[in-house]
Amino acid sequence: MRRKNLTTNVIPVLSFFTGAGFLDIGFVQAGFQVVWTNECDPHFIKGYNHALSFLIGHECRITNTNPVEYIGPNQIIKEAFGKDRPKLFGIIGGPPCPDFSVGGKNKGQEGEHGKLSQVYIHRILELQPAFFLFENVPGFLRTAKHKEFFHHLLQQLKSDYLVDYQILNALDAGVPQDRERLFIVGIHKKRMRKSCLKEAVSDPEWFPWYRYMKYPGAKDHYPWPGTSPFGNEPEKPEGIPAELMAGTYINNTLETENLPNGRDYLLPRSAKLDQIPEGDVSRKSFKRLHRWRYSPTAAYGNNEVHLHPFEPRRLTVREALRLQSVPDSYALPRSMPLTKKYKTVGNGVPVKLAYAVAMSLQKIIKEWLL
Repeated sequence: MRRKNLTTNVIPVLSFFTGAGFLDIGFVQAGFQVVWTNECDPHFIKGYNHALSFLIGHECRITNTNPVEYIGPNQIIKEAFGKDRPKLFGIIGGPPCPDFSVGGKNKGQEGEHGKLSQVYIHRILELQPAFFLFENVPGFLRTAKHKEFFHHLLQQLKSDYLVDYQILNALDAGVPQDRERLFIVGIHKKRMRKSCLKEAVSDPEWFPWYRYMKYPGAKDHYPWPGTSPFGNEPEKPEGIPAELMAGTYINNTLETENLPNGRDYLLPRSAKLDQIPEGDVSRKSFKRLHRWRYSPTAAYGNNEVHLHPFEPRRLTVREALRLQSVPDSYALPRSMPLTKKYKTVGNGVPVKLAYAVAMSLQKIIKEWLL
């Protein structure tokens, strides 16, 4: 998503662990410019190169496809900026999270992926950006086994950065999905106005996390419907924003199947597909969405994809992308294995959530740095 000429009005960011670009899209929508990307998973690379090119209308490719632990800071700066390193740039990224996830490997900092969180912190401290964003799963902070490591990483950052962190729910940002993510933001102390730094140091919750959240506390605020027998037509409740209902995006199959990836879905059938009640998400697998309720977390793997509310099938890739608030003009390549498409979707940060956090960063940057 790099443009040839950087302007003073557009703040450049470097994207680590880019995946298929969901976090990047949110930041671009908020006015940032992604000038460098890094991803080493071949399927994510293929997805990004095709989908982002399709989305923005010209060729877009991952800048560096080597594992981040093998890329030094000098190389990164050279690839991103050439000889003209700007004074103001940022770093965004979410190191792979299975080792900190309750539903994952839970190996923490000793896991193959868990170690990459420390590598990411090293890169931030080496590159010294004006600001950074670190994204991961809530288990990184909530699980006692990992919490010590989390605070160890924070301590490394606090010598140079004013740091804040928060667990946010994508539902609050207007995403039709109950998906919590942990975010850490940092602003370089030497880049801040002295008056702002003095004021911020005295306020442990200085970052405006909810400034651009459209529906704070949405999960507990609205009268969400319960389950309904499969094949019935439950009445649409009043008072719930349509933006937060899964059905707003997936009820019209004739519409979605004509969109990119709209006919990509898993074929295997099961008797459970027309037996599980609409809205029954109590089981580990075969969760069926309710058309007038938010979706549970879209974490797809091992052919486990949520069931459509009133059709005896699993969601298509396009429907899953819509639940992640990804634009309809984003298209994964036909040649990409179907299971990898779902994994790509499930691994991403919901675009609207990324946008809300990016907008809060823009606010802080304009007030404290520019």
